[in-house]
Amino acid sequence: MQIIMLEKVINLGQLGDVVRVKDGYARNFLIPQKMAKRATEAAIKDFEARRAELEKAQAEKLAAAQAEGEKLSGLTVQISSKAGVDGRLFGSVGNFDISEALGKQGVKVEKSQIRMPQGPLKMTGDHSVSVALHTDVVVEITISVLGEAA
Repeated sequence: MQIIMLEKVINLGQLGDVVRVKDGYARNFLIPQKMAKRATEAAIKDFEARRAELEKAQAEKLAAAQAEGEKLSGLTVQISSKAGVDGRLFGSVGNFDISEALGKQGVKVEKSQIRMPQGPLKMTGDHSVSVALHTDVVVEITISVLGEAA
């Protein structure tokens, strides 16, 4: 299916690109999320008429994400969890726990924005985690996992 991009999507395209994707990806994800429209003649003409407005909105989102990134940059979040004598956690610290801890500090971050390349944290200590606030804004924060006696 041919679609016209209404937002920048990683590994797919920029605002205004006409790309071909699988039908299910377009129908089930991109179009309902308002990231794309079907690339019909009418939709392309409508997009060209609204292009400046959409680019301005995209720039505002990017500026807001950069401002939020400045606040988050270098932030350290402490999370307590039950741990054994050797520092292994009983369970793990996942992106939901990190999102909740950031919310308690007054920073609203969705759990889907937290990138944990090594998976959930299973040891006490300091760990570096990425927060993707926008496709172009990725900030590193430090998660300090403290062990509690079981």
